[in-house]
Order: sequence, then C-alpha cells, then structure tokens
Amino acid sequence: MTEKLRNFCILAHIDHGKSTLADRFLEITGTVEKRRMREQFLDMHPLEREKGITIKMQPVRMRYGEYILNLIDTPGHVDFTYEVSRALAAVEGAILLVDATQGIQAQTLANLRLAQNENLVIIPVVNKIDLPSAEVEKTAEELSSLLAVRPDEIFRVSAKTGEGAEELLRAVIEKIPPPAAKLKDAPLRALIFDSQFDPYQGIIAYLRVFEGKIKKGERIRFMATKAEGEALEVGVFLPERTPREELDAGEIGYVATGIKEPEKVRVGDTFTRYIDMSKFRVSPLPGYREPTPMVYASIFPENQDDYEILRESLKKLKLNDAALSFEPEDASAALGRGFRAGFLGALHIEIVAERLKREYGLKLIFSHPSVSFRVKKREGEMENIYSAAKMSLAHEIEFLEEPEAGVEIMTPARFFGPLTTLIHECAGIIYDTSSLGVERLLIKFRAPLREIIIDFHDRLKSASQGFASMAYGVSGWKRADLIRLDILVAGEKVEAFSEIVPREKVYLAARKRVAKLKEFLPRELFTVALQAEVEGRIIARETIPALKKDVTGYLYGGDRTRKMKLWEKQQKGKKKLKEMGRVEIPSEVFIKMLKK
Repeated sequence: MTEKLRNFCILAHIDHGKSTLADRFLEITGTVEKRRMREQFLDMHPLEREKGITIKMQPVRMRYGEYILNLIDTPGHVDFTYEVSRALAAVEGAILLVDATQGIQAQTLANLRLAQNENLVIIPVVNKIDLPSAEVEKTAEELSSLLAVRPDEIFRVSAKTGEGAEELLRAVIEKIPPPAAKLKDAPLRALIFDSQFDPYQGIIAYLRVFEGKIKKGERIRFMATKAEGEALEVGVFLPERTPREELDAGEIGYVATGIKEPEKVRVGDTFTRYIDMSKFRVSPLPGYREPTPMVYASIFPENQDDYEILRESLKKLKLNDAALSFEPEDASAALGRGFRAGFLGALHIEIVAERLKREYGLKLIFSHPSVSFRVKKREGEMENIYSAAKMSLAHEIEFLEEPEAGVEIMTPARFFGPLTTLIHECAGIIYDTSSLGVERLLIKFRAPLREIIIDFHDRLKSASQGFASMAYGVSGWKRADLIRLDILVAGEKVEAFSEIVPREKVYLAARKRVAKLKEFLPRELFTVALQAEVEGRIIARETIPALKKDVTGYLYGGDRTRKMKLWEKQQKGKKKLKEMGRVEIPSEVFIKMLKK
C-alpha cells in the first residue's frame, strides 16, 4: 500500500494562499462535501479565522483515484516556524508556494532551507495568476534562479479560481516519492509531530508511522518519557478525527492514548508497541531540536486561587503548542505566584494570552516582554536575567550582555533607503546585500534581539508600504549599556511594566510608556499619577484626572453656600481616596501594553 501513499505539506510566506490552495485540493478530491465547504477550511481554530492567518499545522487525508494523499497545512508567520519544522519531519515532499503579486519573501527562503535540510522534494508553484497585478513570469524566473530549475518546470496556479490546481495535485503524485517501504511486521516506530488534550480520551498524539503498524487496543510505550498507555482509538484526519482499525507504515494519523498527564507525552518523541520493546532493540527516531525562546514574559493569575488552574492550563496548551515553555517563578510581592514563559515572538505571546483567556477562562497579568540577558556581577558571578524586575542594582553590575539577532529582509530595491534608516534606528549593522532578480534585494544585518521582537515587523511594513518581509534568529551575544526602567502607578511600583532599555533611549522610552498607559488605564474617583523611574529618579510623568460627579445636580435655586459645602465634602473624600485607595489594573491593560 505504501506505493500509493504521498505525504506532503504546503510552505509559503504569510498570506500567499496556502490555506486557499488546500481548499481547492479538498474540493478536487471530494474530501469535504460542498455544503460543508467554507473558505480556509483547515483553519479550524477561532483565532485563525478572526486574524486570517494559520497559527497551527493541520493534517488532512485525501483520496485521489487510487492514491491516498496526506497533506499538512502549515503556518507562514515567522513566530510559528517551529510548527513548520515539525511538519517537515513527517513528510517526503513540499509545495513551495509564492504569491505572483509579492514575489519571494524572507519567510519563503527560511522555510525552503528547512525543507532542504530534511532532503524533501520541492515543487515550486506561482500562485494568484488570476490577479491583474500578478507578475507571473518574473516570479517564475526568481524561483527558477533560487532552485536552479527551468522556468517551465514551475507550476502556475490560482488557488482562488482553481486554475492549475488539479494539474499540481497530479504532479504531487508523480514527483513526490512514496514512503520508504518497510515490512509491516517490523517493530512499530512512530514519530509524534503534534498533540492535544481530550478530557475523555486523554492525550491525542498526532503521528507519522515510519515502521510497523498500530492497532486499536494495543499497549504502547513512549521511548523518551517511558510512559505507557493504550491505543483507545486509532484513526486519520478527514479532516475531523475519524476512527480506523489500524495505521500502517507510511501513514499519518492519530492515537488516543488515555494518558491524562501532559508531561508524559512529548512532541518529537518516538512511541512503539509495548510488546516490541521486549522482543526487539527498538531505537528512537530522530526527534526535533527544542525551540529556543526568543522572548520571555511572566504570567500571573489575577486571582491567586487560580494558580494551580493556570499550571494545568499551561501544561495542556503546551501539548498543542510545543514552542511554548514555562517554569514556576519566585513569588512577587505585588503580583504573587506565577510562571516565567518563553515564546517565539510578540504574536506568539498574543495568541497564547488569548487562548488562555478563551479556552480556560483565566484572567491573567502579563509582564512586559523581554529577551534574556547575561549579567556579570562585580563579585564575579554570572547570571541569566529573564525579567527586568529581577535585575540587580546598577552598582552591583560589572557588565551586561544581550542576545543579537541575525535578520534577513526581502524587499523591492526602491525601499532600500527607508529600510537602511530603520535598521540604523534599531542599532543594526548591515553586513550583506544581494539581489534576487532585477528589482528585489536581500538585506542581511545584525541587531539587538530586543529591537526586533516587539514592533520591528510593524515598522518594517510601514517603511516599505507593506512590501518587505523578514525572518530572524539568534546569532550570538554582545555587550550593551542597558538600564532598568520602572513604572509607578499612584506611587506603587508595578513589576509587570518594568523593562530593560538602552541608556541613551531611556527618556524617550519613559515618556512613551507613561503616555501609553494613560491611554489604556480607566479613570478613578481620584487623581492617579503615572511615573517612570530610573535608579531612584523620576524622569517622566503623566496624570490621569479624577472622574467628576455632579454632586449638586439635584439642587436648584437657594443659597450658593449649600453647593459650596457639597463641593468641599467631595474634595475631602477624593483626598482621602487618593491616600487610601489602590488602582486595580484590568488584565486587558497588560495585554494592550504588550502590543505597543
């Protein structure tokens, strides 16, 4: 049966048409009935549909004639590259999709390198050929130069109208090899590329079977964690989970394990039948490298009674988002107990925050996102700092190192000037510029990671009128002159707003932070002072005026002294409130401050 199997995924930059092309494949193969069909069918999470982007890989099994095609739709945003790397380990080939109106983008190159590292067969495709602004031949020439193939070997499709989609599907069958033939009676070896939690069936492991086969009811064993379970249900994705009696070598599907402890099932682990472990020497499959967090943020529950609920929620969320990492953090005097979590970028933080709120009903406080820093103390001790609130005092520090990012920008040549200015504003140093085609440039530079992770992508889009794209990764460590900036609300330091900024930009950053906080914080019945503090000095301030209530509204006529007495009483009450009252900061404010 393996000779009739094809496993492949679709790779592209964000908004180049991956999910729309997957829709056409679903229609051509009749996998989804016409009455159930909707746009971006494989984007099943509500957040994906709201934001119009893919944030989770999604497998689906299709039948085309006598062939079985297993497709994995992948995200295109740089924050979800780890999703792509896991999908690539489960397939033999990839469709590299490029928008004819935008050309090759930075994430296209990054995803292509990942696929080439896995030795996958690459099928180059130009999409959106139906649009009047499409530069089909020019884009095909760029792909031809990049992959060293003839322009006539590059497929041209319109995912929206379906033009060329069926021809491309036939090319998948012709060009992508079937899974390597393995004996069905060989010991079972299956790679877990994703998982999710089900309250009834426990952890659902998404897997690619490389050798042997797995049947419903068999005892299974996870090789890294040594956990054991039972295959309560075995099945495939149509695209909903659909039970089958067994999964053979080469197939992609799922197993309901019955295990309720999230830490016992890891993405990248190999599992086998329990009986095979006693009969054969079964070696684990090559897994994935653990993702390196780019940015850290502390998470605290608004209600400390929800601490254990937050712990379990993070464990379950990590099953479905392997790039998320977290560990308990020392209790904060102001915020209580919480967790330090690692993410791959600002969008990743936003998605996790929204999922915790929607799926688990939690009200949370997120600290200001920060990269990790290495601090050399005067006593000689070197320590890693993940939160500005934990940073030592300035007189205790000999020097501080920060991570440096290696960044690639793909842009039309006419935006080289504005982008050079933007790179210099972010303390970046350009070390290579090369052309791709006649009018497109690939700019490579190094810059502090803290300048890249928060709002650089938005500034890049603004400077290039939306045409430029970026990909980045950590390239090393560099000494820096940084300082801790604290924010005080009504005289009380809020640790979640503390951050580490360059000394030369601290005044600008301070004014920006308090102005933004003034915009988001609701008004109180008393005047609230917002202050920025550095090394014990207040360097910026904003004031939120008190809410006004007309205490004399019900009076009419008579002596003015009655009104004067009421106003005086109101002022005394406000003064007392200012002395005794505390400002409760809604959780939404912390999330909004992440996006600044």
